[in-house]
Formats: sequence, structure tokens, C-alpha cells
Amino acid sequence: MQRYFVNEQFDEQGHLEIVGENAKHISKVMRMQSGDEIVVVTNGQAYVSEIIDIDVAVIVHNTGRTVPSPEMPIKVDIACGLPKGDKLELIAQKATELGMHALIPFAAERSIVKWDDKKGEKKTERLQKIAQEAAEQSHRTYVPQIQQPISFKELLALIPQYDAVFIADEEDAKQLERTKFADKLKKVYDSKLESILCVFGPEGGISRQESASLLQAGAETMSLGPRILRAETAPLYALSAISYEFE
Repeated sequence: MQRYFVNEQFDEQGHLEIVGENAKHISKVMRMQSGDEIVVVTNGQAYVSEIIDIDVAVIVHNTGRTVPSPEMPIKVDIACGLPKGDKLELIAQKATELGMHALIPFAAERSIVKWDDKKGEKKTERLQKIAQEAAEQSHRTYVPQIQQPISFKELLALIPQYDAVFIADEEDAKQLERTKFADKLKKVYDSKLESILCVFGPEGGISRQESASLLQAGAETMSLGPRILRAETAPLYALSAISYEFE
């Protein structure tokens, strides 16, 4: 069943009007008709809804049936040092499929890419659209929020908001003895914590100064194995590990 995220709420009669790109997709792309059913996600809940009228807008009726939420039991935000090319798009898409709660790009010391503020808003809108499409495809009930890039100093200021903060440091991967990420996640699970921030560097990784500042602010290193992962691979590895532990 096709899934659509909307901002509107069902009225007292259980009706809801879908407009814009969603309405166009229903009528022109999927060529649905009255009587067909779709899943409408509003306010974090997925409702099975019947189409009762299709025109410029699509009118649906709430059948009263809901779809269970597949959301992770813990909120996981991903902070990524700005990477090159379209890697941020890949992260936004795949991390959404894996359960990410929010994506926070930041200007890292080793980021080669410099964010263009003039074009930045459109880039963020595109990333948000990619996240929404991925959320629909993976049948989520929440669309991760894609934030505008922030400075490293602003990233440090966010750390107190989280129950646990982990940083992916490639220097940690080179150590002969490492604390397994699984062991640290088990402590998070046993403590029933509610939010995690995972911090990843750009292609060159987290700098020594950034790592020291993060550790001083209360972060811990996370070992993602003995192999050095690409900037776009590491967040997906971490999300998979968290999903394995919590789901």
C-alpha cells in the first residue's frame, strides 16, 4: 500500500484532503481511483485510508485501521562532517531507511566542501525530500529532520541534549585493544537511555583537536571494527549495530 506523509489532520468526519505533490502522485503516477486504499501518515501515526474522491485534491476517509510503527525505540541523530560530492544524499537516504532520527551536517576541520549559504537552502530542501521518499519507501511513521549545516562549536553545544554521544575515530580502529561498540550499546540499552548522537568526520576523519574537544565535552569513542570505513559507510554501520542491539 502506498504511503504518504501529510501535515493535515483528519476532520471530525474522518476526512482529509491531500494536495500538492502527493495528490499528483496518487492521481497521475499511481493512477488510483475512488475505493483504493493508501496509508496516510500524520502526527506520527499511520492510518489506512480509502480514497473517496480524486480531482486536483484527493479526499480520503479514515477506515479506523492503523499500521504499527516501525520506529526505533531510541532516537539516533547522525552528525556528519560535510563530505564531498553527493555523499550527504546517500547518507540521508540510507540512514533514513535504517532508522535515523535526524541528520546534522557540520563544518569539520578536514571538510573540503564549503557550504554555499546562497544555495544551501535548496540543498537542504533536496535532502529533506530524499529523506521523506526514503521514509515512505521503508514504511516509517517519522521523517528524519535534515538540519542546516552548523559549526563544530555549535555541535559541541548540542552534546548535553543527548543521553549518550559516540564519535567514530579512525585512530581508535588502529588500536590493538578496543572497547567493542556492542559493549557500549549494551550499557545504553541496560540503562534505558532515550537518545544517542553519533559523530562522524568527513573523508579525512575527525581531527585530533576535534576528537579531544568532543571527549572533553562527554563523548565516547565507538569502535566500528579494525577496518577504516568511508565517510558515507560509517554512519550506516553504526545505525545497523544500534538496530541490532535495540530491535
